[in-house]
Amino acid sequence: MRRQDFGELNAFMVVAQERSFTRAAGILGTSQSTLSQTIQRLETRLGLQLLKRSTRSVAATEAGERLLETLTPAFSGIDAKLADLTQLRDKPAGIVRINATEHVTQTLLWPVLARLLPDYPDIQVEIVSESGLVDIVSGRYDGGVRIGELVEKDMIAVRIGPQLKMVAVASPAYFARKPKPLKPHDLADHTCINLRFPSSGGLYSWEFEKEGQALRVRVEGALTFNSGSMLVAGALDGFGIAYVTNDYVDNLIADGRLVKVLEDWSPPFAGYHLYYPGRKSKSPAFALIVEALRYRG
Repeated sequence: MRRQDFGELNAFMVVAQERSFTRAAGILGTSQSTLSQTIQRLETRLGLQLLKRSTRSVAATEAGERLLETLTPAFSGIDAKLADLTQLRDKPAGIVRINATEHVTQTLLWPVLARLLPDYPDIQVEIVSESGLVDIVSGRYDGGVRIGELVEKDMIAVRIGPQLKMVAVASPAYFARKPKPLKPHDLADHTCINLRFPSSGGLYSWEFEKEGQALRVRVEGALTFNSGSMLVAGALDGFGIAYVTNDYVDNLIADGRLVKVLEDWSPPFAGYHLYYPGRKSKSPAFALIVEALRYRG
């Protein structure tokens, strides 16, 4: 195999995984036009169409899917071997890619990394912020961060934050117009702000539990968002009740800008975890970051 063939195959793999020439070009550090020409050369050489292109999307053909199934484990194995070589250095080095929500990146990851990275100038960190769940293996991430109960069972999960609670909150101005709900079913008489799951596209049914009694409540309102920060913004501006994890609103409740209700219906649950595949050996750089993020409270 020619040396340039590896570059073409890697380019195809990233485009197929990202389903976007724009995102793939950003990851590979090249232009979209150069990347498109690379893929065309590969398809011409193989005599096969590997990608179906439209103005809005990119998807692998049947031949492309078969090639992707071969390339993904092969390149992952190469990445793992290269990571092992960094152990020969005096200090950990290399690229660490983590997928996390923007909120977690700002509140948990960045404060730790800002203290850690100045001592390890050879470590490069890329954090991709997404609200929905992603496949970190096919996305070629070293790890991801999500709430513990959402992590797949075949992943190794390391707790990096305290327990969380869901909190129903609204502004004092809203509760000046409406009586506070005393039980979850009272929400039927309130304007609520809905959350649409980024991954599935479905609306979140608010989950409550008290003394072993679990309830799911579908709420109604004029606003729907797919991010926690916007749910909070809507509540702050008096548009209704939002239901978010407490780490979004603890300071706002303490400052009196938001009022919490139904607190006795929201028991604590596992907080944020950094997770990664157990079958893949951690690079020294990623292992260092895992230990730095590990929750010790």
